[in-house]
Amino acid sequence: MLKKFVSRFYLFLMFAFLYLPIIVLIILSFNDSRTRVKWGGFTFRWYSGCFQDEKIMSAFATTLQITFLSAIISTLIGTLAAIGIAAMKKKAQTIYLGATNIPLLNADIVTGISMMLLFVKFMDLGFVTVLVAHITFSIPYVILNVLPKLKQLNPSTYEAALDLGASPLYAFFKVTWPEILPGVFSGFMMAVTMSLDDFSITYFTKGAGINTLSTMLYTELRKGIKPELYALSTILFFAVLILLLIGNIRPAKTSK
Repeated sequence: MLKKFVSRFYLFLMFAFLYLPIIVLIILSFNDSRTRVKWGGFTFRWYSGCFQDEKIMSAFATTLQITFLSAIISTLIGTLAAIGIAAMKKKAQTIYLGATNIPLLNADIVTGISMMLLFVKFMDLGFVTVLVAHITFSIPYVILNVLPKLKQLNPSTYEAALDLGASPLYAFFKVTWPEILPGVFSGFMMAVTMSLDDFSITYFTKGAGINTLSTMLYTELRKGIKPELYALSTILFFAVLILLLIGNIRPAKTSK
């Protein structure tokens, strides 16, 4: 009985530590007072105010552009790379998987500085350099999400489709694609999440006049964070939560 209580209490503390800051953020987004230590009443004005602030909206628009462009491109490249790795022999797979894991284990600040040095040599820092940097560090996450789905496939099904007269492209979209789609979606969501809140790599690869939400928050910390940013962060949290729920519910329905 005591062991069960301790394990449950430990789980409660762990989830409280993870989600309590988010709950505080959500509560502050409805606080009518600008100070964080005093409750000034319930309000929605920070939600309307965040969409009227040009600086916040400019950073938000840039963040969304970089996030979704990098996620789409990295998902495409990562899926093709995963298919190529899955078709290799075991020794080659080990080498390429090791190379895929290096960017994941590498510190973000090292990746950011190395990319900055590379970009400065050939071009000016700006939107394109941030986009390329985000695509680069998102690709490994896509590969590692798609590869397990490819390994679960029965290769005989694809070969049977070819024997029945289907073209390789048609057989891929009718046989292989539906099976790896959950992995592709998971990789896409991982790329969106990693790109959306990245700071270190974005900070080193952005140029003058380019701001994402993370870099703008860094500059705002010196003056004090606006309550409008609490509201925008809450919106982003629930948007990602809804996407994750949709992504988890659909595969469950398919398996049933």
